[in-house]
Amino acid sequence: MYYFCARMKNIRNFCIIAHIDHGKSTLADRLLEYTNTVSKRDLQAQVLDDMDLERERGITIKSKAIQMDYEFEGEKYTLNLIDTPGHVDFSYEVSRSIAACDGALLIVDASQGIQAQTISNLYLALGNDLEIIPILNKMDLPSANPEEVKDQIIELIGGERDAIIPASGKTGMGVYDILEAVIKRVPPPKGNPDAPLQALIFDSVFNSFRGIIAYFRVMNGSIKKGDRVKFVNTEKEYIAEEVGILRLKQEPRSQVFCGDVGYIISGIKEAREVKVGDTIIRLSDPAVEPIQGFEDVKPMVFAGIYPVDTDDFEELRTAMGKLQLNDASLTFELETSAALGFGFRCGFLGMLHMEIIQERLEREFDMTVITTVPNVSYHVTDTKGNETVVNNPSELPDDVSKIDHIKEPYIKASIISKSEFVGSIMTLCIEKRGIIKNQVYLTADRVELTFEMPLAEIVFDFYDRLKTISKGYASFDYHPIGYQESKLVKLDLMLNGEPVDALSALIHKDNAYDLGKRICEKLRELIPRQQFEIAIQAAIGSKVIARETVKALRKDVTAKCYGGDISRKRKLLEKQKKGKKRMRQVGNVEIPQQAFMAVLKLD
Repeated sequence: MYYFCARMKNIRNFCIIAHIDHGKSTLADRLLEYTNTVSKRDLQAQVLDDMDLERERGITIKSKAIQMDYEFEGEKYTLNLIDTPGHVDFSYEVSRSIAACDGALLIVDASQGIQAQTISNLYLALGNDLEIIPILNKMDLPSANPEEVKDQIIELIGGERDAIIPASGKTGMGVYDILEAVIKRVPPPKGNPDAPLQALIFDSVFNSFRGIIAYFRVMNGSIKKGDRVKFVNTEKEYIAEEVGILRLKQEPRSQVFCGDVGYIISGIKEAREVKVGDTIIRLSDPAVEPIQGFEDVKPMVFAGIYPVDTDDFEELRTAMGKLQLNDASLTFELETSAALGFGFRCGFLGMLHMEIIQERLEREFDMTVITTVPNVSYHVTDTKGNETVVNNPSELPDDVSKIDHIKEPYIKASIISKSEFVGSIMTLCIEKRGIIKNQVYLTADRVELTFEMPLAEIVFDFYDRLKTISKGYASFDYHPIGYQESKLVKLDLMLNGEPVDALSALIHKDNAYDLGKRICEKLRELIPRQQFEIAIQAAIGSKVIARETVKALRKDVTAKCYGGDISRKRKLLEKQKKGKKRMRQVGNVEIPQQAFMAVLKLD
């Protein structure tokens, strides 16, 4: 017993909380370098971000974990760093990573100050009773404003000014102070080494040779190689073929003890069998309670993904299956469209998640895909009182009289910006059907605005427009608050009288005419002219509310007639007219890929 307690006394489990681009990954690199976890030869920028996309965009998409050894005042300490994504789309992953820790480094950019995502993740950490260590990063920048940002931090979390550590991920300033603060201020893990096994899964990765590898933190007891274990929420049973700890590479161990962070390999083939937030227990201890806080990841945004060439459908199915092994939060099901053929209806955590999946399909699997207009899920109640969940506008009943009401998901949005942009941000939010709930001045020139608004309104171009009107200063964060009743109608788009199901959308009745007109105008610019006239119409039910026409390309059939009787020209023109009429009946209109995405980019 004494050995375990002495061992746990020198373990520290901590994570890093920061807004995007506040230097989290760079500071993590310095911690790995200064604890000699990574040799000088292996050191590269963003060590923990191993995806090309993460390096290019400079964002963390997948959370990582790594163990470091550090000697301080003659004692050896084991430090487990759990790196977390900073974007709002991955907030559930962040919440589970935080639950696996005892302390958090709160990193704030000395030049930008506190942003919305920082506050959001900080509240998650405070809710889990984590010890917060504030760090002022990027102190080497000429634009750094440390005194003002220190005031913001103290206003947010209280504490002493001297407790805020000035640092720089680029130069290495303050890294030893951070390591000392982690050892002195983060408490050692609590837990009973002699209790039955109870471990929290906070992440999983896919290995093409070993199957799904689950990362966990042992809360109570210990796990040995060869143990028969059970995942509580999925009720699946496995044998722990290999357990170990997470260094830069996985290191097998015969046993992972209480308080430690490790991994388990048990030949799991299906991504859906390992859920982030699940609890691992030993099969011989069925009465052990699961760790609180587990929930299924709920997709927020839905869109159809179709292969450009319909022959590539099977390849796309294989690619989606492989992607899901690496990203369990991606959901998809088979869907057919009259305009696009066979494809998949996919659920994403948000717009960034959707963008990343699309880019990974192109890079990793060489799949060129068409993505339909993103939308959210709605709750539709018919006149008999039956409620159904609709993820696609085409699932809506054609007979509007059978629908009693439609509810759409609402969010609570928090926007932090400079005070000079408050007016234009409010105008944008009200235009997007937002209702202002609160306005708080964090400092003399920084304001936090709180809105309630429909999720469907931020799915389109909201974030881009917010960044434009605030000159890049505004930061945005949101969380769902449930469903509310709205006046929604289904807007259909038709080409030559044929509805294009991939372009239909559920929108608010007040915006229908304006949006229908703008989409028709945009499509008129994008659809190439054919040998026949193309009518583009926007309709609600049987009522057409907007129309544009793509004029036909006209060959000059009378060019060969020089002089002679006018009836010869008339005869040729009549023949052309009949040909155009016949062509219009049998001709197909090709819709270019940018037409599907143009609906998102309407100004």
